[in-house]
Amino acid sequence: MENSLPSIPAKRYFTIGEVGDLCGVKPHVLRYWEQEFTQLRPMKRRGNRRYYQHHEVLMIRRIRDLLYDQGFTISGARNKMQELLQGERDKHLAGEVRLEGVDVLDAGGEQLDDFGDSPLEDDDPLLSGHLHQVRMELFEIRDLLSVGA
Repeated sequence: MENSLPSIPAKRYFTIGEVGDLCGVKPHVLRYWEQEFTQLRPMKRRGNRRYYQHHEVLMIRRIRDLLYDQGFTISGARNKMQELLQGERDKHLAGEVRLEGVDVLDAGGEQLDDFGDSPLEDDDPLLSGHLHQVRMELFEIRDLLSVGA
């Protein structure tokens, strides 16, 4: 089911309606999940409007997969999310660097010009959206660094 979800655009913040469309979940379900999954904390601004970041959209997709595709209960999915987060903390404490959604990127000793397209992007829409986001952030960093040079 995850493969039928649209790719996540390279934006910093998403409204609850946008997240609902990106994750195939209605806004009232997202508000309920915020109560059930303490890791899910969108930023709230003017009039209590919710703004989700890219990592929260990925988290919602993971929760959706656990509940709808893998058949977990809310309690089971909550426990599984806590296990996943503890695993990430353990990796961080062990000094491993982890990019969300990417285990290992290896260019095989080749230099990639301007973070060129990877054949991996065509296979996995979730990875494609994430790589696009990372690429856009790297371009922004490069531009900021070149201004100071």
